[in-house]
Amino acid sequence: MGYRISELATLCDVNKETIRYYERKQLIPEPCRNNSGYRMYSDFSVKRVKFIKRMQELGFSLEEIHKLLGVVDKDDIRCKDMYEFVAIKEMEIEKKINDLSRIQHLLIDLKERCPSTKDLHECPIIETLIVE
Repeated sequence: MGYRISELATLCDVNKETIRYYERKQLIPEPCRNNSGYRMYSDFSVKRVKFIKRMQELGFSLEEIHKLLGVVDKDDIRCKDMYEFVAIKEMEIEKKINDLSRIQHLLIDLKERCPSTKDLHECPIIETLIVE
């Protein structure tokens, strides 16, 4: 099935300029055009754009995503130094996980110190943060 750029954008919850940008950056292949000159995108493009957006949500830059897609596309140039890239990214993600875990524990602790009544004039959360 073929999708026009506006349909692809809607399916992937992005705008049309994002799709064009991904094309220019070679993150998605340039689509074929129909007789009227409209770009026609495939189901592959839908999956690819959704993958890109999900990776961005997880903190990957477009440059990193481009490199990762080199594995999918079997592109030797983009796959150069892939082991080093993956090892570094793994360490970065491990650090983020540890940071988020510390924040989670801090929030749990603060929530437990917060009384359920709303008529108090002193906030134990603020007092805790000022002391620590």
